[in-house]
Amino acid sequence: MIETALLAIGLVLIVEGLVYALAPSLIDQLLIALSALPAETRRLLGLIAIVIGLLFVWAAKTLGA
Repeated sequence: MIETALLAIGLVLIVEGLVYALAPSLIDQLLIALSALPAETRRLLGLIAIVIGLLFVWAAKTLGA
């Protein structure tokens, strides 16, 4: 289980790092767009991201990761 958590955190850091390294202006635009959304909408987006992430982790574990 700890291996899966480390794998997941590592993959998130890789993806986040790629976005900052390859498209830093995109991050600026994204932050501006997110700041225009109400807090409840941002919270809902976060919860949806958590559910999708959990589904991905579950699928990976089911497939043998």
